[in-house]
Amino acid sequence: MPWLIVVMIVGAAGFAWWNAARAAAEAAKQLGREACSAAQVMWLDESVHAAGVRLRRNQDGRLGFERSFRFEYSHDGVDRHVGRMILRDGRLVAFTGPVRATAAPIDLH
Repeated sequence: MPWLIVVMIVGAAGFAWWNAARAAAEAAKQLGREACSAAQVMWLDESVHAAGVRLRRNQDGRLGFERSFRFEYSHDGVDRHVGRMILRDGRLVAFTGPVRATAAPIDLH
């Protein structure tokens, strides 16, 4: 009977890991979609790809998982660029990717 308890604990831990990974991937997917929309670029493949997981300390000092994701975008449908984001506890802590193009007015006089 003790083996059944161990199997249940391992199964619950595996489910919790999978559930947290899916929640982080969904958050990253939404962030990538919004960033591409705001920058007026094409979000290629409409997906994010997990690039890594590591243990990090949260703002409160407790250990938690930091998950990194990558996604691809294009300015004209021909070029491909890679964007990256890092989420810690479901919050965005780092982002590299498309930005909205802005032009500063030039004074020619």
